[in-house]
Amino acid sequence: MSVLHVEHMNHGFGDRAIFEDVSFRLLKGEHVGLIGANGEGKSTFMNIVTAKLQPDEGKVTWSNNVRVGYMDQHVTLTKGKSIRAVLRGAFKYLFDFEAEMNSLYEKMGDCSKDELNKMLERTVVIQDFLDNNDFYVIDPKVEEVAKGLGLLDLGLDRDVDDLSGGQRTKILLGKLLLENPDILLLDEPTNYLDEENIEWLKKYLQSYENAFILISHDILFLNSVVNLIYHVEERKLTRYVGNYDEFQRIYSENKKKLEAAYERQQKEIARLEDFVARTKANLATSNMARSRQKRLDKMEKIELIPEKPKPKFNFKPARASGKVIFETKDLVIGYTSPLTKPLNMFMERGQKIVLVGANGLGKSTLLKSLLGIVKPLSGEVNLGDYQHIGYFEQEDRADNRNTCIEEIWSEFPGYTQHQIRSALAKCGLTAKQLESQIRVLSGGEAAKVRLCKILNNETNILILDEPTNHLDLDAKNELKRALKEYKGSILLVSHELEFYRDIVTDIWNCEDWTLKIV
Repeated sequence: MSVLHVEHMNHGFGDRAIFEDVSFRLLKGEHVGLIGANGEGKSTFMNIVTAKLQPDEGKVTWSNNVRVGYMDQHVTLTKGKSIRAVLRGAFKYLFDFEAEMNSLYEKMGDCSKDELNKMLERTVVIQDFLDNNDFYVIDPKVEEVAKGLGLLDLGLDRDVDDLSGGQRTKILLGKLLLENPDILLLDEPTNYLDEENIEWLKKYLQSYENAFILISHDILFLNSVVNLIYHVEERKLTRYVGNYDEFQRIYSENKKKLEAAYERQQKEIARLEDFVARTKANLATSNMARSRQKRLDKMEKIELIPEKPKPKFNFKPARASGKVIFETKDLVIGYTSPLTKPLNMFMERGQKIVLVGANGLGKSTLLKSLLGIVKPLSGEVNLGDYQHIGYFEQEDRADNRNTCIEEIWSEFPGYTQHQIRSALAKCGLTAKQLESQIRVLSGGEAAKVRLCKILNNETNILILDEPTNHLDLDAKNELKRALKEYKGSILLVSHELEFYRDIVTDIWNCEDWTLKIV
């Protein structure tokens, strides 16, 4: 049974086509991985099927009474609500029924016999509905999901406004899972999740009976939860049965077959064109020449998919820094209340350190405190000499109306337009993407622009806060290569063991110095 049907959909932004004549069908129980390079239109597809965007042409049809749950990359929470209240909001429709039932009971003391009978009938229907939908075990369900996503230890009565971006993302994901919709639409759900939480989500999705569409660049995660792949490439959507590894195998085989067929056809075209050129002027052979020309004219030309620009990250080295990168003395970080015990930490030139641990422990706050962006609550930070720092901050682009070109030009006003375009192209951005405003880029495209700034400055220290969030596989692999070769010092926040394990010299677990319960 089809729960979603997309027919002959076209869509674009300005003169940039995103989809051309795309059709898609989702069947009940299918677990779909929606994959493709940054900027190919994965999030746009999600926004179209959820009616946040209207396609330029085509039709999107949902089955009757299908409940859709969508979590995108840029979600918000209302200040003043507790974690528990947000999670219980997944069952609002049940609480509304309970409120109706209670209201009916209050009215029963002052009504006619006929009205009483009708009210009693309605309360029986509501009570059966509540029983059948596990209304009286909502709180245990909430606590089970909260525990799986690492929220229980934060305190479910805590105001969501006090939480980090990663913790808020977990809450919204938890609410979505508790809603148990007929179809889940998940856009990069593992961003900001710890390894333990990713494992829990993996098991949840493996046993999920309904359909879902998942956008993710986490290949291990994709492989473990999907049974279908839809690949977005060159404005098309292509279906592959199996997980990501199976897609890669079939895609590679098909590409080789297409390239071989293209080569054979090019040779045939060259042979026919040569024959026509040699024989068309000769009266005796002109008929054969016309016959070959007709064959050429009718031939359906094979076209190869153009190679996407692959990122090439090369960090520009600055002169060596002093031996000491930083030293802290009884440093306590936080905003209104302490996040940590007094920290006495030391980093020296050449170290490549990753900060690990659950979200909300203060990893990003520590980076900002070391850089002087956030003032510590107490203690000292002493930096060494000759420091040229490249800082990658988690994204903030909602109101940035600069184009990619303008954004880089503001950082490097001495560059020519050719140099700007070349620098962005090396980061894997296309000519069309260069002229797009930062606020409309995908998360991966925006990350490449921020990386471009760092790559074009001379550095001897890199401070990187979750740099792989949203990056596609090519960009992630290239960043890993560049960081392995980097001769300077690195302080990195990451939850991706596969990414950092071959880069770092030291692992600092922030759970060792947090004041929070973990």
